[in-house]
Amino acid sequence: MAEKKTVTFDSIMRDLKARQFSPIYILMGEEAYFIDQISDYIAGHVLSPEECDFNQTVVFGSDTNAAQLADMARRYPMMAEFQVIIVKEAQNIRNWDALEKYVEKPVKSTILVICYKNGSIDRRKKLISKAEIVGVVFESKKKRDYELPAFIDSYLKMRGATIDNKSAQMIADHIGSDLSRLTSELDKVLLSLTENDKRVTPEVVEEQIGVSKDFNAYELRNAIINRDVFKANQIIKYFDNNPKTGSIYALLPLLFNYFQNLMIAYYAPNRGNENELAKFLDLRSNWGVKDYIAGMRNYSGVKVMQIISKMREIDAKSKGLDNPNTGAGELMKELIFFILH
Repeated sequence: MAEKKTVTFDSIMRDLKARQFSPIYILMGEEAYFIDQISDYIAGHVLSPEECDFNQTVVFGSDTNAAQLADMARRYPMMAEFQVIIVKEAQNIRNWDALEKYVEKPVKSTILVICYKNGSIDRRKKLISKAEIVGVVFESKKKRDYELPAFIDSYLKMRGATIDNKSAQMIADHIGSDLSRLTSELDKVLLSLTENDKRVTPEVVEEQIGVSKDFNAYELRNAIINRDVFKANQIIKYFDNNPKTGSIYALLPLLFNYFQNLMIAYYAPNRGNENELAKFLDLRSNWGVKDYIAGMRNYSGVKVMQIISKMREIDAKSKGLDNPNTGAGELMKELIFFILH
């Protein structure tokens, strides 16, 4: 029996660009961006425009069922090497059993692409185990906050541009993990760059995305890490006067993730060694580890535990629990004061 394939977005795209196609692609998961990227590439590159008329079919899960998909997949292409069937919104198909038999012996001239968003097909189903043997099963997972700067750097690098760490973090903090919106903003930034200068700097981010290079979530986090009371209060005042630039709902997860990791850093067996600490915290580079070394210098383990507890209290209050009338801005000021004093 053939072994299951370990697949990533990059490996799938590499094979597609080399015209190494699989008879079935099951693309599923919470992150729609990667599902759309793969299915759009297949739709635009497998067949020529002339071949698409008779050999490319797009159906929706709400309008079809697994038995109908199997029947369509068994057809042969007309005057082309392949036929392509793309199933959008496949999460609306309730019973996959009728497709299992087809997947056991798929037609090699058919490329069946199943786009299942906002969740995943139960991996215990035979459909998945069989598809992993003959085709591609890809689970598209949401990027976690700490992965976004690396994604931004990679996205820009592939398009011939560079970005510094601060600018990448500024964009990630401001836009968040919606990759469709994130890449749209990055495309806007790319269009603003000149042929002679492909660098994305804080000034470019400020001009194109509207994030102040001096008063933003990145600078607030940096001020808190270094216990710079004056700078932190300046930024909080700026946020208070410009509510759209930073809200408690965006800042709380950012600060919570930092202090949660800082608590873990205290348990590192060799926390004074940057390489060892980076490995223990599962950081991609040593650039981020400096923040945790600074944090351990400025905050005791006991204080970090108290801060995490305070954040949970503020989070509950921001959602209206035990809080009749304190506004989000005042809650943020209360939290920052507690952290810094």
